[in-house]
Amino acid sequence: MLLDTSALNQQRQRVGDDESVWLFGYGSLIWKADFPFLERRRAFICGWERRFWQGSHDHRGTPEAPGRVATLVASPDAVCHGMAYRITGETLKPLDIREKNGYLREITTLTFDDGKHAEGLVYLATEENPAYLGDAPLDAIAAQIDRAHGPSGANREYLLNLACALRELDVDDPHTFALANRLMPPA
Repeated sequence: MLLDTSALNQQRQRVGDDESVWLFGYGSLIWKADFPFLERRRAFICGWERRFWQGSHDHRGTPEAPGRVATLVASPDAVCHGMAYRITGETLKPLDIREKNGYLREITTLTFDDGKHAEGLVYLATEENPAYLGDAPLDAIAAQIDRAHGPSGANREYLLNLACALRELDVDDPHTFALANRLMPPA
């Protein structure tokens, strides 16, 4: 089910058009930075792990056949690696539309590769939103991803591009890699 959170996000953590803010990307924002940014840095956040538990009814699937995309699930000892972008408030508005299907902006602490910290924003889709699909056996998640296709393309492309980007960053992500391996033909 589609839940447009773009207007709600523009009321949360208001950022003026000319102000800058850090944004943490852990899914397609790692490999598809098709927006202007002032700075891009590797970063991680603590207490969260990436999971393909969010439905995509508007980008990588349809309302009738949703895809599955990444969200974050609280896990006290986990570390989630990704990319941080320093962007303007003007850039944030179209990202609110891109991330509108159940994702809400939250404030988080980013840690950069050099050990420095900054407060930033992250888009989270929790189990409270109607597009949340939750956990399922890996084979079932992989099969759903393999079948799904939406206006932004095949869901498998999203998963495989994310797995490739994480490997290029030398990040170990067992959940993402296990799903990607189920969609890759044997070598």
